Amino acid sequence: MHRWIVLLVAAGASALARQPEHARHAMVVAGDALAVDAGVRILESGGNAVDAAVAVGFALAVTYPYAGNLGGGGFMLIRFAGGGSTFIDFRERAPQKATRNMYLDAEGHVTRASIEGWRSSGVPGTVRGLELAHRKYGRAKWDALVAPAIRLASAGFPVTYAFAESLKASRALAQNPESKRIFLKGGMGYRVGETFAQPELALTLNRIAKLGAADFYEGKTARLIADAMAQKGGLLTLYDLNEYRAVERRPLTGKYRGYEVITAPPPSAGGIGILQMMGMLEGSGYQRSGAGSAAAIHYVAEVMRRYYADRSQYLGDPDFVRVPLAGLLDPAYIRKRRATIDPNHATPSAQVRPGGPAAGESTETTHYDVVDAEGNAVSVTYTLNGGYGNGITVPDAGFLLNNEMDDFAAQSGGANMFGLVQGEANTIQPRKRPLSSMTPTILTRDGKLSMVVGGPGGSRIITAVLEVILNVIDFGMNVEDAVDFPRFHHQWQPDKLYLEPGFSPDTVDLLKARGHDVDWGSGNVAAVVEAIASEQGWLEGAADSRRPGKAAGY
Repeated sequence: MHRWIVLLVAAGASALARQPEHARHAMVVAGDALAVDAGVRILESGGNAVDAAVAVGFALAVTYPYAGNLGGGGFMLIRFAGGGSTFIDFRERAPQKATRNMYLDAEGHVTRASIEGWRSSGVPGTVRGLELAHRKYGRAKWDALVAPAIRLASAGFPVTYAFAESLKASRALAQNPESKRIFLKGGMGYRVGETFAQPELALTLNRIAKLGAADFYEGKTARLIADAMAQKGGLLTLYDLNEYRAVERRPLTGKYRGYEVITAPPPSAGGIGILQMMGMLEGSGYQRSGAGSAAAIHYVAEVMRRYYADRSQYLGDPDFVRVPLAGLLDPAYIRKRRATIDPNHATPSAQVRPGGPAAGESTETTHYDVVDAEGNAVSVTYTLNGGYGNGITVPDAGFLLNNEMDDFAAQSGGANMFGLVQGEANTIQPRKRPLSSMTPTILTRDGKLSMVVGGPGGSRIITAVLEVILNVIDFGMNVEDAVDFPRFHHQWQPDKLYLEPGFSPDTVDLLKARGHDVDWGSGNVAAVVEAIASEQGWLEGAADSRRPGKAAGY
């Protein structure tokens, strides 16, 4: 049955002219080789794409605590071999005790409490989301999917140089006693090659393997979370955990130059951004100037600027606010937005406002994709928000908590940790899910799978995923070159065009001459993208060279 299987989970550092990993039957691309191996073993033993995605999600919670998690949340996009699709939203929610102005001081200024400390955590969704996906669409036994993570936590794994440096650099981990004990060895730090075991996490995973998500949301693990929150002044309660549910939603779909695009609906801001920006680009001829040219970068940056202006005003949790999806994606509205772009001059962001669509229906992350033997495709992005979340480990449970409350607008019109300006639609309410930039996306052509793509990187995820897709479709790159190509980013506010190293000084000068305020080579532009392409019977996996990664197949 295993005609072709692909799993991708990844991260990377820039290097052009690398070839994608080719395989006929199966492939895994990941930022962590051990998590890749766990997914491949599930696939080899007869599990499907959803099963492998669940196994990788749990394994990354052990081997990639920077973003892999039990204490966070995310999205899973599934495209079935028969052509249907679904979207599982396991985004965190605001606790019942959350209030609109909870992160403002007495003078009305935004504090750092949405990023640091026990009050920064939303209700985690990962375990409930993975269980929902498995219950509805998996076929392997649940405990078999958690077993690889249990082995990695109990026996441990060798510390790599990148992992050791990442742990050492985390200020958040050093500030929490339990995190300092587990992740920094009491302050001594881990040396390369040492074994890193997590016995408390292994016990938590064992309970989840035996009892399912009920342990995390109603059982011993839930009580450990709630008791710690009560002792430390956090807001999350046993009631919040008991009532948390993952939600199945209908994916957004659209077309671009003969491809069907299947992508994330709200509370993701990414899918609607991809479709709106593609709509503005289609038919513009921007690509005739060539990949990396000043003219092409300028035009795409202007498209980005207009989308992010709309994002600031209209997008939020669709269970709480009316998101004008039909209006934002209406071809006439998109043409109107495109007509405001000057192909030769930048429009200052102060002059770009949300566009007024008609009403209609309603720092750190990791990503992985799976395509199984039957042709089912899964694209997953999940997160703790900041690297290692808020740096707080739940005592006796061994996992880190998220600081996703910063993804709300602490103050309408204010900026979050990624500099994103957010409006009334994304203000804090109890049980509401914060708006997200996570953008798991699947492309097909003539009814056949073409690409599975997504990535981590905060507000830069959306533009990075867009650029990788454009590099393949509009500029004819193979998937590895498309992922590794230097990237740029504009998010309306602040009014800056960020460019990675790799663009020429002449290109930078030409963009400045067009009126862009260019921030070139500061090192903060890139999101990491993971992608698989299906080309002429081959599977092509691309691990982004911006971080350590691995591509492997058979």
